[in-house]
Amino acid sequence: MRILSNTDIAALLPMHRAIDVVASVMQHTDDPATQMPLRHVLPVGGPNMMGVMSGAIPQPQCYGVKLVSLFPGNPERGLSGHRGAVILFEPETGGAVAMMDAGLLTAIRTAAASAVATRVLARADACRLAIIGTGEQAEHHLTAMCAVRPVTEVHIIGRRAARAEAFAQAASKAHPDLRITHGTDVRAGVAGADIICTVTNAATPVLHGDWLEPGQHLNVVGASIPSKREIDDTAVLRAALWVDYRPSALAQAGELVDMIAAGVLEPSHIRAEIGAVIRGDASGRGAADQITLYRSMGVIAQDLACAQHVLEAAERDGRGQLVEL
Repeated sequence: MRILSNTDIAALLPMHRAIDVVASVMQHTDDPATQMPLRHVLPVGGPNMMGVMSGAIPQPQCYGVKLVSLFPGNPERGLSGHRGAVILFEPETGGAVAMMDAGLLTAIRTAAASAVATRVLARADACRLAIIGTGEQAEHHLTAMCAVRPVTEVHIIGRRAARAEAFAQAASKAHPDLRITHGTDVRAGVAGADIICTVTNAATPVLHGDWLEPGQHLNVVGASIPSKREIDDTAVLRAALWVDYRPSALAQAGELVDMIAAGVLEPSHIRAEIGAVIRGDASGRGAADQITLYRSMGVIAQDLACAQHVLEAAERDGRGQLVEL
């Protein structure tokens, strides 16, 4: 088995490469050969949870499992909120062939998926970005959005002014060509934005539909269990909606679950999966003034494709540690 560290993942899975890998695998989420059971989440004390995601994909052919601890308090300790491991198996004899840290891999693939959606849904001239959230996902989403749109201005919005300021300062150093501002007022922060990314741990909506403007694109990322939601009903109803994987969105996206149960939304409000748009089997943005919404749930196919890419690159470059089980 090859053991790969965060240092290996960072070197072998740069954002531009991750975007290509994720774009490719998202085209096969509805392939009968793709197996993706819904995420199983186990409470492990307080707000902490352990998630189990297993799956198999045909391109690249591999299967595996992600075991990840979801600890929302970790960023206060300087740690990722997602900690765990991705384990890959080879399809010939079923042997475990690789294990790698799940935290960075998850952060990269999630932002890459948002970039894939932004590339097919946001206006081509979108240059003003608002990010709601100041954690690990905010960092990677900034990089990802800059990879697919001509971003020139960024506004960082955080619950705490000090965190927003610290993130903005770090982002300015990493992206000196961007004009980066910060604040705590979400409504004011999203005014005039072309792209809005919500990457928070919020349990209740932080973004309201009444604040949205024609032509904006939203990547709603942070809430991954039915008990949490980052946007209100009005935001969902005002936007044209696409998802990464319809079954998981209908079962685990809190706002969709709530609204369908209340009878104010039909499952048909989902236009399509992003993979179908990439293939040309479904349409994307229909007009310059349309509000588009990508609801990210994060699916194991993305993890597996990125992990397989990392493994193949590591074998080629001789990276990682080889161990016998």
